[in-house]
Amino acid sequence: MLACILASAIMAAAYARGGAGWVFGFVLLAPWLVALDALQQRRSPLGTLLCAWAMSVAFSAAAFAWFGGALGRYTQLGEAAGIALLLLAAPLFQPQFLAYALARYYTRRAAGVLPALAAAASWVACEHFVPRILGDTLGYGLYPSPLLRQAADLGGAAGLTLLLLLANEGVAGAFARYRSGWRAMARPLALAALVPLGLAAYGWHALSGAGNGSGPGAAAAGKPLRMALIQANIVDYEAQRQQKGAYAFVRELLDQHFAMSHDAVTRQRAEALLWTETAYPTTFGHPKSEAGAEFDAEIRAFADAAGVPLVFGTYARDGAGEYNAAAFLEPGRGLAGFYRKTHLFPLTEYLPTWLDGAMARRWLPWAGHWLPGNGARVMPLRLADGREIPVLPLICRDDVDTELAIAGARQGAQVILAMSNDSWFGAGGQGARLHQAAAAFRSIETRLPQFRVTTNGYSAAYDAYGEVLAGAGLGSAGLVVADLPLRQPAPTLMVRWGDWVGLAAAAFLLVLAARALAAAWQGRRGAGGVRGAASAAQFPLRVFVLPPAARIAAGTARLVARAGLLAMCLAMLLNDTLRNNTLAQLRLIAVLFVLPEAIAWCLLMAFSAQASLANGRLLLARGAQRLEIDLAHLAALTPWRLPLPGPGVDLQLAGQGRWRYGLAVPDAARFAAALGQRAAVRGADLLDVYTQARLALGRWRLDHPLAKFVLLPLVLALPAFHLHQRIAYGSAFGEYYSFGLQAYLMAFGLWWAAWAIGVILGATLLRTVIEGGSLLAAALRPGQASQVRGGLQNAAHAALYLGLPAWLLWRILGA
Repeated sequence: MLACILASAIMAAAYARGGAGWVFGFVLLAPWLVALDALQQRRSPLGTLLCAWAMSVAFSAAAFAWFGGALGRYTQLGEAAGIALLLLAAPLFQPQFLAYALARYYTRRAAGVLPALAAAASWVACEHFVPRILGDTLGYGLYPSPLLRQAADLGGAAGLTLLLLLANEGVAGAFARYRSGWRAMARPLALAALVPLGLAAYGWHALSGAGNGSGPGAAAAGKPLRMALIQANIVDYEAQRQQKGAYAFVRELLDQHFAMSHDAVTRQRAEALLWTETAYPTTFGHPKSEAGAEFDAEIRAFADAAGVPLVFGTYARDGAGEYNAAAFLEPGRGLAGFYRKTHLFPLTEYLPTWLDGAMARRWLPWAGHWLPGNGARVMPLRLADGREIPVLPLICRDDVDTELAIAGARQGAQVILAMSNDSWFGAGGQGARLHQAAAAFRSIETRLPQFRVTTNGYSAAYDAYGEVLAGAGLGSAGLVVADLPLRQPAPTLMVRWGDWVGLAAAAFLLVLAARALAAAWQGRRGAGGVRGAASAAQFPLRVFVLPPAARIAAGTARLVARAGLLAMCLAMLLNDTLRNNTLAQLRLIAVLFVLPEAIAWCLLMAFSAQASLANGRLLLARGAQRLEIDLAHLAALTPWRLPLPGPGVDLQLAGQGRWRYGLAVPDAARFAAALGQRAAVRGADLLDVYTQARLALGRWRLDHPLAKFVLLPLVLALPAFHLHQRIAYGSAFGEYYSFGLQAYLMAFGLWWAAWAIGVILGATLLRTVIEGGSLLAAALRPGQASQVRGGLQNAAHAALYLGLPAWLLWRILGA
């Protein structure tokens, strides 16, 4: 296993370095998958989990050691300490390995390519829903191949990742069959080979002129935009500020940008200027000192003299606080507006509200106080010749978010303007190359060309296919001037559908889960959903030994609780205000349902006992109290005709009639079978037929309250809350970034509670239909009452466990 993991890590290191290493993307996970196959044959879930953990550590060390070193240098802990922290946090940094391995393990018995599809879907779904600092994914490694990267306009980088995983599965499958000869290996190898061949064919189609950039529906290209990118190569702002003083450092920084910009406008005829993130490292338009006011005026005067628009990184400020921003300055008109960075870097640009405090600031003195922006914003770039070009600004981590680029394309942007400060990545360039590739994919996905400038490299101009038309290398000052043809491209599939691959993968996993549950359910039931001979209950078993008064009281409380739920269903249908007020719903359900249900539960607990069998006797024990019933004296068990406060039985004793206590048990038929009895019902009147139909059906495992009312709402709340955060706050953790952990968790709790209430009320209505339909069938068609009840329960389960997720998925895809 360790050898396989080491082999995968070595190939991952070569793949992450770029260049010709992209070919390893189709095989780098195959050795690890061979190790997983061996563990799965031993049926070892713990071993599978440990293997996934080890691979996440090895992958982090091979592909992202530079990130740990950069964090160590930035925090002054040292590179070794930074790398050690990275490796310790590897399962959090790369959780997709755990999701992949577990999905593969639990679908291992499925035939064909289903385990591979389920595992690949788990990987991309995990990457979609779990926030990632760098937004990294395997698909980015295909950037060096102009042909293979073009399919990103269909499924984004996530789509390429999915295909790479399937290719790796094909190679691993071929290796698993090598003892069976080449014929057995040919099929998985052919499937693996289809991935690069298909990507190459699509790439050729796109680059031949039939792709989205110039295909049918695309507007004709107008006059190109000639823009200059200023890569000043001035890094480590804080050290230089301390060494030279704040004024002298800003003076030097601006002078360098002024000189390079002047050359770009006068000698190279640039029509617009783009400076880097925080090129002016103080608030523009809201000076904090007289020197700051002088610098502001100097920047305005330079733009007026140059006669071209200037876009530069700075800080914006309002009543709420400061923002990392891009300022749009127009000659003769002044400030046209700001774009505020959406995705701040945690623990460096900001501290969460719950963590922010004097102690945290002492331990993290470098952490800033900036606030996040509120998503994509298309800004007008007004040129001297009268053209007004809609542009999409992105700052640093913004360009790893596919949804921001898609939102800009939908708002009509014709070019992306990206700016970043990548100097903290270090001199090796691996982090800067990854960031460059991620940014280039935003152009491929939307078919929007892009100007991207960084402090010390790599600055470049990209066409709509992600190709670098002009650029500056790493670690040197460079002036990049390029012409990009502009058009309004026909919307790509990504622009039309959004970042859909992760959502589709999650939906696929839900379908697989529902399919597996349905198969397990059908395996436990007889033909037509009717149970044959009852299996025996497992002893010891908890039962409730109820005297008549206790049963009446608990049953009444349960009836009140169920009636309260029906009343709340009616109130929700008639009252729009209540439907939109989760807190009011919680209060109402607490009074109408939780309180009477708690009373019934307390009454039952007061009469709970443990039932067991020993020496031909039924033993009922509660602490020191014991009741014994000789099974030889047990004449019959009669199920309760009305299952209140739940299902139960009356014991008929030979020569004594009915026992004075009733037994509330989870399943009357199984309890009777365990005692060697049959659940006796007369089968004559309506309630007896109804009882027989109820006893003929087993209980589905997902009918357990924990599964139905806790886990199902959680599964539904997670994607809904994720979508809400992206719409309302611009990212999956937007509310957390803005208002802290407490507000974020409270908001999620309310979403979870709202879905739980919805599931409870929906289940109540479905249960009403089931019981009402069963009674009607018992009255009209007593011989088919069991089949009717089985059909109603099947339909209710489908509505609850398939209908609700399907409706939610439809709403998400529509949004």
